[in-house]
Amino acid sequence: MRHRILLVVVSCLALLVPAAAASANGTQFTTVEAPSELLFSGSPDAALDQIRDLGATAIRIQLSWSLVAPDANAKRAPSFNQTDPNAYPAGNWARYDAAIDGARARGLKVYLTLTGPAPRWATASKRDQLTRPSAEAFSKFATAAGRRYGSKVSWWSIWNEPNLGKLLKPIKRLESAKVYRQLYLQAYSGLRGAGVRAPILIGELAPIGNGISNTGTINPLKFLRTVLCLDNRYRKSRGCGKVPTQGFAMHPYTTKFGPLFQPANQDDVTIGVLPRLVKALDRAASAGALPRRLPIYVSEFGVQSYPDRVSGVPLPTQSDFRSIGEHIAWGNARVKSFSQYLLRDDRTIAGAHGAFESGLFLFKNGAPKPSYFGFRLPLVVSKGKGARVALWGFVRPAHGRAGSLEVQTKDGNGAWRKLATQRYSGSGYWKRSATAKAGRQWRVLWTDPSSGTEWAGSATVAR
Repeated sequence: MRHRILLVVVSCLALLVPAAAASANGTQFTTVEAPSELLFSGSPDAALDQIRDLGATAIRIQLSWSLVAPDANAKRAPSFNQTDPNAYPAGNWARYDAAIDGARARGLKVYLTLTGPAPRWATASKRDQLTRPSAEAFSKFATAAGRRYGSKVSWWSIWNEPNLGKLLKPIKRLESAKVYRQLYLQAYSGLRGAGVRAPILIGELAPIGNGISNTGTINPLKFLRTVLCLDNRYRKSRGCGKVPTQGFAMHPYTTKFGPLFQPANQDDVTIGVLPRLVKALDRAASAGALPRRLPIYVSEFGVQSYPDRVSGVPLPTQSDFRSIGEHIAWGNARVKSFSQYLLRDDRTIAGAHGAFESGLFLFKNGAPKPSYFGFRLPLVVSKGKGARVALWGFVRPAHGRAGSLEVQTKDGNGAWRKLATQRYSGSGYWKRSATAKAGRQWRVLWTDPSSGTEWAGSATVAR
C-alpha cells in the first residue's frame, strides 16, 4: 500500500470473540513482507532468520516487471525472447533468486506478486510506465517468471494495488479496472502455460477509495465489479466469461478509528468489514463471474505507529491493534492468510508522505517495538459481560506442536503474577475467559521447546 493510513486509539471496542467456533480458522498462514531487507539490502539472510524465528509461515515478494526487463526506460522494445528467463539480464533476477532460495532453505514458503511498473516500451503512451501496460507483453513476462520460479512459489498473484492510480493508469472512468482484467487474464494464461500449478490470486486491492484524480484510489468493490463486468447490482454483461482464479487477495488496512472501524462507503473494505468482501465475492460467483466460495488472502496489513505523530499510534497501541486485526481475520473461515507489513519501519523524512511506520522494529535504531513481541505471541483481551473478559491468543512458532504457556497479569505498579497455565493445540491458537479488573494488564510467557528461550508477549489491556 502506498497511501498513508491514520490510526487512533479507540476508547471502547466490542467483544471480539467470533460468534461461533465454526467460523474460526485454525489453518491460516502468515506472510511477512520486508522489501528493503529482502530485496535491497545486499543480503536477505538476516531478515529471513528473523522472520523464521518469529514463527511466520511465508514471505511475500513483489516481482517488479521493470526491474527485471532489459532497457526498461527505452521507448522501443529490445529484441529478445520475452518468455525465456535466460534471455533477461541475469543480474536482474539475482535479488529475487536470493530471497526465494533463502526462504525455502529456512522452511518458509513464498507468495509472489507479479507487478509493475512496466518497462516503458510495454506501455501505450511510452511517456510513463503505468499507463495501459501491454497485456500481451505482461503474459510473456509471466511465462518467464513461471519458468524460473514455478517449482519454488506456493502462491502467485497479479499486480499490486491495481485500483491505485499511482500503480496503474488511467483511473478515469474506471479504465484501469478494464486494463487490469486483461493483465490478469493474460498473466494467468502465461503462468499456466509455463507449467505453474500453484494457486493464482486476483485482487491485491487497496482498501479505501478517494476522489483524487489521476493518482487516487478507486473503491475496491467498485473496481472489482468493473473487472468482472458486473453492474452495481452484480449483473454480468454478455460476452464476459468467468475469471479463473483460486483466491482473492486484499489489503484491508483500516482508518483513524482502528480495527473495528466500518467505512460508510459500502464499496470500501477495511479489516473491520471483511464480510462485505465475502458477500461481494459470493454475489459475483452467483452471477457466473468468479468461482464459488473463493478463499480470501489478507496479503498486506499493518498498523502505523510513532514516531509518525500524524498517522501513527503509540507503540503499545500498534501491537494491540495488530493483534485485534489478526483476531478478526482468524474469526472468518474464508480468510486463508494474514500479513505483517513491514519488518522494519521505513525511513521517515520530515515533510514527506508515503513512509510506513508499520514495522516490528524502529528504523532509527533498529530497536524492537512491542509489536515485535506481540507478533510472536498475539494476545487479545476483550471486554465481556459483567466482570469477565475473553482471552484469545496464538503461539505463532508452534508449527504443529501442542504445548502450554503462562498467562500473567499485573495490577498498577505491581509485579507480573501468574494467573494460569494455558494449553494450546498444534494450531497454536487458544481461548479462555477470566475475571476483569480495572486497569489490569495482561501478557503471556512462553518457552520455546526447541531452544529453551523464554519469550514474553507484549503487555495489553482489555478493550
